[in-house]
Amino acid sequence: MKIIKAIIFDADGVVIDSPKIFSVQYQEKYKISYNKMLAFFDTVFQDCLVDRADLKEAIKPYLKDWQWDKSIDELLKFWFKAEDKPNLKMISFIKKLREKGIKCYLMTNQEKYRTEYMKKEMGFDNIFDQVFSSAYIGYKKPDVKSYESVYNEINKEIKVNKDQILFFDNGEKEIKGTLNFGIQAYPYEDFDKFINNSPYA
Repeated sequence: MKIIKAIIFDADGVVIDSPKIFSVQYQEKYKISYNKMLAFFDTVFQDCLVDRADLKEAIKPYLKDWQWDKSIDELLKFWFKAEDKPNLKMISFIKKLREKGIKCYLMTNQEKYRTEYMKKEMGFDNIFDQVFSSAYIGYKKPDVKSYESVYNEINKEIKVNKDQILFFDNGEKEIKGTLNFGIQAYPYEDFDKFINNSPYA
């Protein structure tokens, strides 16, 4: 196996270990139907993920159906806090990797406001060498252009071949997309399996 110079981690489901995503928590708390949430997340929210729409503006028409009567900023605060569940074991492991000189990056499909929350409030700016978000890349995983963008940025920093990078994600499509691009990719299920089975843990 070649010397690994960089490892890329997905956010939700890997570095963030929230038992329930925001939409599920919201439905349970406010008794909103699943379809009323999907009407937003399956459509205009996808544009927010690549910064073709601003979340604060895009979500406004849906608030009545969601029975939300507070401000949008309060909604986002509730949203981001609901999923503020860092995987402390993984984060500790990432810190050890960086101490050994291995570059560690986050690559996530995320709109810009939660991206900034992750970077500042969750401390990801300090945990990772760099945070790559679809909101700033302009493409979502598993689009090949997203991997091209991230690889080019990493290569500027450390001059690395694709086979010297590992990628961990909990999404099947994302794993396939990464492998098709030429980067070594492995599925993530939970931390214990990660430590026992991953080639670099």
